[in-house]
Amino acid sequence: MDAIPFARLLGIEIIETTPEKVAARMLVREELCTKPAVLHGGAAMAFADTLGALATVANLPEGKWTTTIESKTNFIAAAPVGSIVIGECTPIHRGKRTMVWQTRITMADGRLVAVVTQTQMILEPKVQ
Repeated sequence: MDAIPFARLLGIEIIETTPEKVAARMLVREELCTKPAVLHGGAAMAFADTLGALATVANLPEGKWTTTIESKTNFIAAAPVGSIVIGECTPIHRGKRTMVWQTRITMADGRLVAVVTQTQMILEPKVQ
């Protein structure tokens, strides 16, 4: 996670990274919460965005890069402070110009917290 300082700040721990799936967990710390003490929606979205970016990078040809161009989140349930959320990111579409990923964020017991769908644009290297 040293390559992504914000992911380190969030406390994201990567469990698995393959071209087919990225999985990670994150402790719901007080600094990531809203009132009452539950995971802030922005923290959940940032968690999913990180996984989608990592999944895209795992599928990129040499020399290309990515950026998020769209993200949609459905919040289902709250994740209380002190709990661990698990994110599993899988592909919906992997094309030459865009990739679309779905991240399911759950509690350790499998209860669904959020579903995030994001589109990543594939960036060509700049010619100088």
